[in-house]
Amino acid sequence: MTQLDVKQIGPIIKAASQPFMRLRDEVSHVIVGQEEMLHHMLIAILANGHILLEGVPGLAKTLTVSCLARGISTGFARLQFTPDLLPADLIGTLIYQPQTGQFSVKKGPIFSNIILADEVNRAPAKVQSALLEAMQERQVTIGDQSHPLPEPFLVMATQNPIEQEGTYPLPEAQVDRFMLKVTVSYPTPQQERQILDRMAYTNPEKLVQPVMSPEDIVKAREAVDEIYIDDKIKDYIVSLVVATRDPGAFKLNLKHLIQYGASPRATIMLTLGAKAGAFLAGRGFVTPQDVKDIAPSVLRHRVIITYEAEAEEMTSDAIVKTILDHVPVP
Repeated sequence: MTQLDVKQIGPIIKAASQPFMRLRDEVSHVIVGQEEMLHHMLIAILANGHILLEGVPGLAKTLTVSCLARGISTGFARLQFTPDLLPADLIGTLIYQPQTGQFSVKKGPIFSNIILADEVNRAPAKVQSALLEAMQERQVTIGDQSHPLPEPFLVMATQNPIEQEGTYPLPEAQVDRFMLKVTVSYPTPQQERQILDRMAYTNPEKLVQPVMSPEDIVKAREAVDEIYIDDKIKDYIVSLVVATRDPGAFKLNLKHLIQYGASPRATIMLTLGAKAGAFLAGRGFVTPQDVKDIAPSVLRHRVIITYEAEAEEMTSDAIVKTILDHVPVP
C-alpha cells in the first residue's frame, strides 16, 4: 500500500476494523469484564507482537485466549508448560524410518497460528529459549533444517505471580521479546456477580463462533501500517523511552531506582501499539493518548529496577507512571 492522506485512510480503517469489533463482541458473550486484557490481545494481533499475561489463577486468562482463537478461524495450540517438558515436545524432532534408512521431520505443536503457552514460567530455561527463538525468528530449526512458522503467528503466554516454588522465572532479556506484559486483576463485585450468573453451571462454556479469518488479520495489519503518526508524537515516544534510561534529562529523580532502561525495541513496540490502538478506535491517526494508554504494558517489563527500589517497595509500574506524568505531552 502507498502512503495515503489522513482523510483517505479514515474510511479504510473503519472498514478494516469491523471484523475486530465483531470478534470483541463474540468473545464478550463468554468473558465478563477483562476488557483491558482483551483489548491488549487485539493490539498484539494487529501489531504482530506477542503478549505475556500475568495474574493469579482463575481470572479467565486461558479461557480468553482460547475464545479469541475460536473467534478467528485459524490454528490454535495450547501448551501446558511443566518442569519435565523438553524442547522437542514443543518444536518437534527427527524420527528415524527403518524402512528407508532416512530421518523424517515430525513437527511439534508450535507449528500453529495462535499458541497459548500456559504457565510459561514452569518450564526449564532450554524450553523457554526454544519458544523465544521461535517468537523472534518466526522459524525453528529441527536437525540441520530451518522451518518457517505459519502466518499469522502469535504467542500468548500466561504466568502465575504466586507459587514461585518449582518455577523458572523468565530472564529479563527473554521477557523483552514480548511486545506487551499485561497484569490481569480481579473483577469488580458487579462483574463477579455477572460471572456467577453466566458461569455457575456444570457446563457453562458457550462456544464462540468464528467471525474472522487470517486474511482479515493480514489486511488489518496493512491498514495499521498506513495510520498517520505525527513527528511530534514520534519524538514523544522516543522521549518516554529515553526517560527510562536517563531520567535526569527530564528532571526526574529516578536514576537510583532504575538498573536498566527500555531497549530500542520498546520504541518500535510503543509506535506499533499506539497505531493498533488508533485502528481499534476507528481512527486514521495516532493521538498522544494512544501512546499513554499502551505505554505501561510496553514498558513495565523492560524497566529493570534496582535493589534499592525493591527496598523502597517501588515497582516498575510506579516508575513508568511517574515518567508518563512528567514527560511533556505534545
